[in-house]
Amino acid sequence: MWQQMIVAVIVTVALVHFCTKYLPLAWRQRIVYTLGKRGLNEAVLAKLFKTKGGSGCGDGGGCSNCSSSSTTASSCDTKSTGSAPLQRVIKLHVQR
Repeated sequence: MWQQMIVAVIVTVALVHFCTKYLPLAWRQRIVYTLGKRGLNEAVLAKLFKTKGGSGCGDGGGCSNCSSSSTTASSCDTKSTGSAPLQRVIKLHVQR
């Protein structure tokens, strides 16, 4: 019985590690939002899942670390600047 509980803990820790590292940012933000609605601390979850926080750029509330008085583009791309956020491109080389 102890072995099953230890295995369950190891699998849970591995799942959390996978979720915090390899899931896309949108999924991680959705997980933080959903768990925050369930009563968990959203700031701690955002730090764990490496998202920007509760009022990030993706949820329509604006970026939490952008100031509205700044005239230059900051590291956070908001809808008011008119520029699209930077995206990563993964190049695939198909070998036939």
